[in-house]
Amino acid sequence: MNILVFSWRDPKHPLAGGAEQVMHEHMKGWVSAGHKVTLFASYFKGAKKEDVVDGVKILRRGCQLGGVHISAFIWYIFKNKKKYDLVIDQFHGIPFFTPLYVQQSKLAILQEIAREVWFKNQLPFPFNWLIGTLGYMIEPLVFHLYKNVPFMVGSNSAKEELVRIMHIPENNITIVPHGVVVIKPTTFFGKNKVKTITFLGALAKDKGIEDALQAFSILNKRGNFQFWVIGKAGDSYNDFLVNLAFRLGFKKNVTFWGFVDQKKKFELLAKSHILINPSFREGWGLVNIEANSIGVPVVAYSSPGLIDSVKNGESGILVKENSPEKLVEAIMEILEDEEKYKLLQAGALLWRKNFSWEKSKQKSLTLINNIVNRF
Repeated sequence: MNILVFSWRDPKHPLAGGAEQVMHEHMKGWVSAGHKVTLFASYFKGAKKEDVVDGVKILRRGCQLGGVHISAFIWYIFKNKKKYDLVIDQFHGIPFFTPLYVQQSKLAILQEIAREVWFKNQLPFPFNWLIGTLGYMIEPLVFHLYKNVPFMVGSNSAKEELVRIMHIPENNITIVPHGVVVIKPTTFFGKNKVKTITFLGALAKDKGIEDALQAFSILNKRGNFQFWVIGKAGDSYNDFLVNLAFRLGFKKNVTFWGFVDQKKKFELLAKSHILINPSFREGWGLVNIEANSIGVPVVAYSSPGLIDSVKNGESGILVKENSPEKLVEAIMEILEDEEKYKLLQAGALLWRKNFSWEKSKQKSLTLINNIVNRF
């Protein structure tokens, strides 16, 4: 097949995260199976407008916040000369509205619906509330356009909310669990001597980074800890977070690593004692499985997606209330009980074994074949 994928970011984008990694793994699987895959994504400074990564052809046009969606429509209608058997419409809050102009078979790929995340944008007041309110109100109308389009999601949480909130027919939704790519450190000297609590992910309000810093502040008053923040934010928000750490009184104990490559990421995780994940909404929570892969338990909010990727009491702890104080209670409970910590480490390694990209790629291949054959 000739497959076209619309997404706001490609895997080389400086702000690419778990969703981009997941999409890329599936595309690699489709290429390996003999299909041709073209990814249309946003342009970023210093990027090539045309590129090839692991056999996937990448076209970059427009900026990621809205511009790529307009560029995709113009390119597809007026400039595209090829015929595609399947068009993938990847949701990131705003989809590509393919039901309005694509006649071929379509598949919508969704990590999670946005809902309250619309209000977690980083625009200044009152624009943050304006955009948040508009997004929250319009989102259900957008999904109405996709009522006859098949969906692929990574978790039961995403499927349940699509059915319950967005009224997508249940038989139109297929769950394809994510795999995990692990690069184990070649030289590993054990955990840091100082108890190290790590946040890993995009530095954004909806990912709960501010709650993580609040939790770090409380922990800093409870004992001797080291805090690591792994991930990237825009310059202004990154400065805000660094200043927040200063105001909360633990700047000397925290390291902001910024973006790190896969090798460095797993080296840092391996030295960490606990991964903290206070995200308010996820499609899955890939970072949890990455941490579990090298025996690091996770303390997380009981949010959509996280309730799927954290095996409560086995691979980590899900706190019942979304508050930094509850995160701290769970962290202290684990670290003060050596036997419990070791049990969670063993449980994390066991839980990780459930997730394989080979299985996931095979499921997505079966899905796209069924869609095209049915069409």
